[in-house]
Amino acid sequence: MNSDRKAVWSALKGWLAAILVIAGWAVAGTPVGAASFQPLEIVTKNGVQVFSVEMATTDEEKQTGLMYRKELADGKGMLFDFNPEQEISMWMKNTYVSLDMIFIRADGRILRIAENTEPLSTKIISSRGPARAVLEVVAGTAQKYGIRPGDRVGHPLFGAK
Repeated sequence: MNSDRKAVWSALKGWLAAILVIAGWAVAGTPVGAASFQPLEIVTKNGVQVFSVEMATTDEEKQTGLMYRKELADGKGMLFDFNPEQEISMWMKNTYVSLDMIFIRADGRILRIAENTEPLSTKIISSRGPARAVLEVVAGTAQKYGIRPGDRVGHPLFGAK
């Protein structure tokens, strides 16, 4: 009888662990230990646009990015730091929200914008030149605010506020 109780308890612990892992994944689609938000400004011909961005600096954060998120609010985003400046390749694997990917040079100038990316695609999206970082924002943001290549990004990553 005692060994039967141990077997049942062991099976219950396994199921409980599995349920906790699944519940952890389901919580708002947000990765465990998500970074805090920081302000980022983009100076355009239309004025200054301010965003609140999560930083992706570790390899794990950069690999996960905005995967599995079901929504991304206007004015929010994720800033990927790829220091030193280099050719950057991104994709939309496991990313449900269409994005604008803004590739930024080390001097804080926008190099390229890949607008309205295709959700869940494994197609490679390239910076098409050396870039220090990528800002991912909800699709349509670049057009909505008139963000263009050459515009300046203000954030400590680029030596500015």
